[in-house]
Amino acid sequence: MKSKLKICVVLVDRANYGRLFPVMHELKNNQECILQTICSGTMMLEKFGYAEKIVQQDGFKIDGRVHMEISGSIPETMSKSIGLGVIGFTQEYQRLDPDLVLIIGDRYEALSATIAAAYMNIRIAHIQGGEISGSIDESTRHLITKLAHLHFPSTSRSKKIIERMGENPKHVFNYGCPSSDYLLQIKSISNANIFSKMGVGQVDALQPFFLVIFHPVTTSFSDTQDEINELLEALNELKRPTVWLWPNIDAGSDKIAKKMRVFREHNNSDWLCFVKNLHPKEFQSALKSTACAIGNSSSFVRDSSFYGTPVVLLGDRQNQRECADNVIHSKLKKRNIINSISTQLSLERYKVSKLYGSGNTSKRIVKKLLTLKPKIQKTFYLG
Repeated sequence: MKSKLKICVVLVDRANYGRLFPVMHELKNNQECILQTICSGTMMLEKFGYAEKIVQQDGFKIDGRVHMEISGSIPETMSKSIGLGVIGFTQEYQRLDPDLVLIIGDRYEALSATIAAAYMNIRIAHIQGGEISGSIDESTRHLITKLAHLHFPSTSRSKKIIERMGENPKHVFNYGCPSSDYLLQIKSISNANIFSKMGVGQVDALQPFFLVIFHPVTTSFSDTQDEINELLEALNELKRPTVWLWPNIDAGSDKIAKKMRVFREHNNSDWLCFVKNLHPKEFQSALKSTACAIGNSSSFVRDSSFYGTPVVLLGDRQNQRECADNVIHSKLKKRNIINSISTQLSLERYKVSKLYGSGNTSKRIVKKLLTLKPKIQKTFYLG
């Protein structure tokens, strides 16, 4: 009797899970495989809302945990965390003995998981490779690509880039982003108090509001304090109801978090609501419903395209991403930010784009995971 394929999905933050859970549902319901789930990164941290609890509430078993984050929010702690992650993932892979590891994106925690799998001769499948952005994440993404055996880019340009990196075209499949499987069916917010119960501050979700996410840029994190001041001053001048999600754990995030807290304590900020975490579907409803998304999250590039949400993309973190027409770029200066927001608010809602997929992605990915078995030893594809 043929043994079932053990596929280990690695989750390292809330965005990871938001894009992977459609694939996880397909794997869980497939009789030909066994789904294994490892949580790492910020998934287990209270500071980020214990995102692993959402995974469990959605009916998934967590088979392993890798604690790897060193506090400090500086480049040195990120680098040391990668080393701890390699050790932790090695131990978990040894215990779980997966046949294949599924990685998504460009996080340094995902790089740890990939390095461990590669050196343990475990096949690696990578989703969202080949994209170009504007921070250390881009280098990380390409590193993962060169270690992975199967590739599932989200756009046709990304597919071409992966092939130009010497990957066998027979192992590169552009099916779109897995999140397209459910984003196209997401409904607008129906609960006026959804943000108040999840964070600090009061914003009526049924009235027009801004949605903000601002992550540090790790290759220029020393500029973070000035940048966050410009953004806070711009939003304070507008004083529109604003929902602000906590930044990720990259170098510089503590500076952002501190500025956010200090601003809240020393200003009349009844227009502002800080939120640690939302369920992926709640976040998507917010992104669909917001009057304007403001910040530098990749979700504002990728996920917003499925809704036509007006987006003001700040700074350099995503400056090379493929964007639909709903995104405009702005310098991180108070007046530029205000003018860009005003421009977006003056326009009609944008048309839905299928740049990042049109659905039915997860089924196609799982089919390939179950039917392809590339050689462990990779070679540069010469054509």
